[in-house]
Amino acid sequence: MSTERTFTHPSVLAGIAAGEPWADPTMDPTTINWNARRATAAIPFPLVNGRPVNPYAPTGVRFGRNELGHWGEAQCADAIVMATTRHGWPWLLMVERDDDHGWALPGGHLDPGETALAGAVRELAEETGLTIDPGREPYEVLPARYVPDPRASDEAWMVTTPVRFDLGEYLGALPDVDGMDDARRAVWVPALDYDCVVDHLHDGYDGGVFPAHRPMLAALLNGGV
Repeated sequence: MSTERTFTHPSVLAGIAAGEPWADPTMDPTTINWNARRATAAIPFPLVNGRPVNPYAPTGVRFGRNELGHWGEAQCADAIVMATTRHGWPWLLMVERDDDHGWALPGGHLDPGETALAGAVRELAEETGLTIDPGREPYEVLPARYVPDPRASDEAWMVTTPVRFDLGEYLGALPDVDGMDDARRAVWVPALDYDCVVDHLHDGYDGGVFPAHRPMLAALLNGGV
């Protein structure tokens, strides 16, 4: 695939026409105040001729936004929620996305001025119905990281800040969860390691892990993050 390909998905154009907040309204990224955006970026990125460049390019789409609504970096937060059962078996909470991109951690875009911790707690409640009080439950805000989102381009990409929550040991059933908002389903997945998660999603749901979350989950569950 040529790295000079230009593409913006029709759904992004429709979002712009409808005034959706997730879609930058401008079609010309050179008119954006990149000094302000770069000052708050989680991962530094360059400009070329006034246009943002993904620091992890090439993606296969050189110009345009592919399937993402924003130009440049978009910041997200993902909730890594773990719990154990009485025999020490670890479980991970995951959701099935409603865009057919697979199973992912609960998470999404940060609201303006929102911290990663607040965003992870909010997205978790919106997508699974599970409410966590950071004042009572142990948590760890991990470093921001680039995610290889299949919807990205060289000019529009995603960066997430993972937030890890440890709910401890449950002698009975794990907390009830239900797919909500843009999640079709929410389930607890056995998570001895990354391969265990992959096998369970394949065998139990005929599904796979969202490509953007594969490296992050593999590192987390295999002792990297």
